[in-house]
Amino acid sequence: MIMDIHQILRRLPHRYPMLLVDRVLELDKNVRILALKNVTINEPYFTGHFPHRPVMPGVLILEAMAQSAALLSFASMEVDPGDDTVVYFAGIDSARFKRPVEPGDQLMIEASIDRVRAGIHKYKARATVAGELAAEAELMCTMRKLG
Repeated sequence: MIMDIHQILRRLPHRYPMLLVDRVLELDKNVRILALKNVTINEPYFTGHFPHRPVMPGVLILEAMAQSAALLSFASMEVDPGDDTVVYFAGIDSARFKRPVEPGDQLMIEASIDRVRAGIHKYKARATVAGELAAEAELMCTMRKLG
């Protein structure tokens, strides 16, 4: 299953500048997702991180991984979340950053479902640039209805 930006916008509540997934290249329900983030110099965080050497903040790489994982979960459950559903971080373990992500990079994000228990979804996620590991982490998320 492939998703373009229009399908992503239907499934995630995030919008610019917080939407950090541009395309889903592969999706195997209940197993894994491979998503893409094109990193451009126009990203607003580059003006301050860092003006002399722009680097994508690690916390935003983690957020891109979490958004990819949320897309995997929604597709696996075969639901499109409404305006009343939000996915929250429940935890981040073993986060490691191996290389900087810079303007012009294509960040490839892979997330796989590790387990789902008591409403907590646990994923193993990796982000690479040109086949080189940029970051990895174990993510825990939960979905909640608003209101």
